Amino acid sequence: MTLAQRLATRVLAGALDTLLPPRCLCCGGSVDRQGGLCAPCWSGLTFIAPPLCACCGTPFDFALEGEPLCGACIAEPPVFARARAVLAYDDGSRPLVLGFKHGDRVHAAAAYGGWMARAGAELLADADLLAPVPLHRLRLFRRRYNQAALLAQAAGRQAGRPVIPDMLIRRRSTPSQGGLDRSGRRRNVKGAFAVRPGLEPRVAGKRIVLVDDVLTTGATLSECARVLLRAGAERVDALTLARVVKT
Repeated sequence: MTLAQRLATRVLAGALDTLLPPRCLCCGGSVDRQGGLCAPCWSGLTFIAPPLCACCGTPFDFALEGEPLCGACIAEPPVFARARAVLAYDDGSRPLVLGFKHGDRVHAAAAYGGWMARAGAELLADADLLAPVPLHRLRLFRRRYNQAALLAQAAGRQAGRPVIPDMLIRRRSTPSQGGLDRSGRRRNVKGAFAVRPGLEPRVAGKRIVLVDDVLTTGATLSECARVLLRAGAERVDALTLARVVKT
């Protein structure tokens, strides 16, 4: 970036701050810069960092040699190869995630995408493309945006990787996964996804990173991964803004 471009960027940023004072992405309180968090909200977040399960990204309490796996992945490996997330989904992150998902805080996507690009750097390093988990068209009509697609676009932009926002379609409207156990979630999404007709050639032989807002049991991401692998994808990983961490 040239000196003139840097100066122009600073001027535009200053003008934006004057017109739209920076607000905390979580609580909406005043902060010193766009895309930031206030101190109380920041301190309430649990960022996920190594040591992790080499497969699902569950954080470990202490480091282990090699590429250790958690008990769940040893007992029943997920369909996707690896999963990574930025935050533990808990009382601290829940308002942030739900505000973005249901509260029209779409301006936060750029910041979250940057976080995801860093948390998923090892997945994105050799990825061919990103694809979001899709919403059914009726839910998309009611919500007006797919939060997973916004995250995928932002993370892809940060990582310099292409995004195909409509690679997958949701063939049927599924009830909310909330309140369902692991087996119920699997049954709920079984057969619910497909590669969009005509896009199969863009899947074959590709290393794909699936993007969603929250990983709970992994049922939705696994079902999407299964569809992509059947269509010929070489590898499917998963990247989310948050994930449930069992304690």
